Amino acid sequence: MSLFRLDASIRSHGSTSRAIADIVEKSWLQGNPDATVTRRHIGLEPVPATAWAQSVTANRGDAASMTDEEKESVALAATLAEELLDAEAFLLAVPLYNFGISQHFKAWVDLVVTDPRLASSAGQPLKGRPGVLVVVRGGAYGPGTPRDGWDHASSWMRRILEDVWGLDLRVVESEFSLVGVNPALDQFKEIAAEMRSESERLAAEHGRYLAGALTH
Repeated sequence: MSLFRLDASIRSHGSTSRAIADIVEKSWLQGNPDATVTRRHIGLEPVPATAWAQSVTANRGDAASMTDEEKESVALAATLAEELLDAEAFLLAVPLYNFGISQHFKAWVDLVVTDPRLASSAGQPLKGRPGVLVVVRGGAYGPGTPRDGWDHASSWMRRILEDVWGLDLRVVESEFSLVGVNPALDQFKEIAAEMRSESERLAAEHGRYLAGALTH
């Protein structure tokens, strides 16, 4: 059994997305104690911003014509693609930054799909494999809130993971992670605690889903 785990938080300590993903992973490992976990921390070790342009324009059919930078980017894209292709299940933890997609997650996706095996024309080699997406937001973005509709990241990530790559995806959403950090949100402490508790419950449940999906 093998799990690929990706973390996009830029925080080395105190990351809510990482903490919730830890619960998913722990639940997964309880069902698969001998499983292997491949980790990639793109928030702390970002994919180079220039790698996508180098890889997407490289002439893979003529290695001699490629620059050293293109060769490095093509090789990195291949490594990232192989991490996904080799995994049986997936766990991705991505915070909402400035109402949009984490630049680190976008750069990772853009580079991955330059590898011919995971291009849109590749026929979805990951189709049907189970995955969990952990989404963390500092504020609240649900229906009826002042910022309803301001989350411009989650739907895009689901399109990539579910529609482009074909994963059998479960999602854990956790909001108000900045309560206790931003004094303006102190009035929402009780609501935030309830939301966190529910997200942790779902994280454990989805971890069991990952484990169970590979044993049936």
